[in-house]
Amino acid sequence: MPITKSAKKKLKQDKKKTAVNKICRGKMKAAIKKARLKKTKKTLQEAYRALDRAVKRKIIHKNKAARLKSRLSKKS
Repeated sequence: MPITKSAKKKLKQDKKKTAVNKICRGKMKAAIKKARLKKTKKTLQEAYRALDRAVKRKIIHKNKAARLKSRLSKKS
């Protein structure tokens, strides 16, 4: 457990950020899964958008997003 006041605040902030990141990561994974199962232009765009958002929020690395986009486009 954190002892100092700043450490307690940091723990509180980390919990909030983790919750937000978890939601974003879940949406991203769902969009990718949907794009893999149902290969339409719309689902592909949604997956791209979700990946770009995850990169913007620094949840995944930009190269990982590029790799996933490439693999999705190959399949469709």
